[in-house]
Amino acid sequence: MIARVLENSIMAHLSSGKAIILIGPRQVGKTTLLGNLAQSIDKRVLMINCDEPDMRSMLQNKTSSELKALIGNHDVVIIDEAQRVKNIGISLKLIIEQIKNVQLIVSGSSVLELANEINEPLTGRKWEYILYPLSFQEMSSHTSLLEEKRLLANRMIYGMYPDVINHPGKEKEILKNLTDSYLYKDLFSFRDVRKPEVIEKILQALSLQIGSEVSYNEIADLVKSDPMTVTRYIDLLEKTMVVYRLPSFSRNLRNELKKSRKIYFYDNGVRNAIIANFQPLDLRKDAGALWENFIISERYKFTQYNSIWCNRFFWRTKQQQEIDYIEDRDGKLYAFEFKWKSTKNAKPSLTFTKAYPENEFSIITPDNYQSFLS
Repeated sequence: MIARVLENSIMAHLSSGKAIILIGPRQVGKTTLLGNLAQSIDKRVLMINCDEPDMRSMLQNKTSSELKALIGNHDVVIIDEAQRVKNIGISLKLIIEQIKNVQLIVSGSSVLELANEINEPLTGRKWEYILYPLSFQEMSSHTSLLEEKRLLANRMIYGMYPDVINHPGKEKEILKNLTDSYLYKDLFSFRDVRKPEVIEKILQALSLQIGSEVSYNEIADLVKSDPMTVTRYIDLLEKTMVVYRLPSFSRNLRNELKKSRKIYFYDNGVRNAIIANFQPLDLRKDAGALWENFIISERYKFTQYNSIWCNRFFWRTKQQQEIDYIEDRDGKLYAFEFKWKSTKNAKPSLTFTKAYPENEFSIITPDNYQSFLS
């Protein structure tokens, strides 16, 4: 069993008087994590799986008296796939307000649906966590740093979804099934998505542009749509945690790009499945882009799981001077360049250094990346 970093964080907030909300994309291991929690908690636990229709009906539009009867003498109530229950936020609010001394733990696969249902009813009454695909930090603890370094090329091609890692040799089949059936299921059922085929074309376009600035106008031309639709669909893809945006950094210089963005995938395997390319790294022209996507995504998980609060950017000027990745932490800039092939003499842009002298600069390569992610 691969231990998840969030398990300790969630355990630390038990008996806090607030609901614990666990969200994330499909197939990242939320149900498994909840099962582990249920076994670890030395209290009476009630688990409700809302994939089951009869379970859903037990929570939908119920009075506080009906909910009290359902919960009985249990100390902890775990509700899995809560977004499948209509008006779930109201039921959760009633449990918290009317049933004292009960710890509520709730999971949902769709950030769109679950967040909209619970944000207002549970304002100030919840701890919220996001579970991502498995991280380098988690896998290094499960195997070893040495083993994960040996498997780096595999991770860059097939990604870090639990089912992929747990079934070596079946990675392509699992990723095809994931991208065909599961990953966008919530998104395609969303009321404002009228052209699912446009989303698929957008994803293909984004897959070929990782590490590059993304123009919504150019993508609109490619997919035969309009920029407003592209903007809205990319926003939905970000909310359902398929991709995320990295904005450009700008404070001092006129020639800095101020409104640009890069878009990365949360998982390399998903990206490669979308373009149906699982070639070995030594046969690929996009190894550098895969390295950049992998390392930034893993850093994203690491900072989120370890409460490293920062704003994230890339930096580029109109003259194409650039920094791959910047973290703004407590007013100090930490700049990073990602090199798939080691470059001993690489230095930060002199323009950037002069404009922002109070920064720390590092080059991250396959030789030293473990200190960046663990």
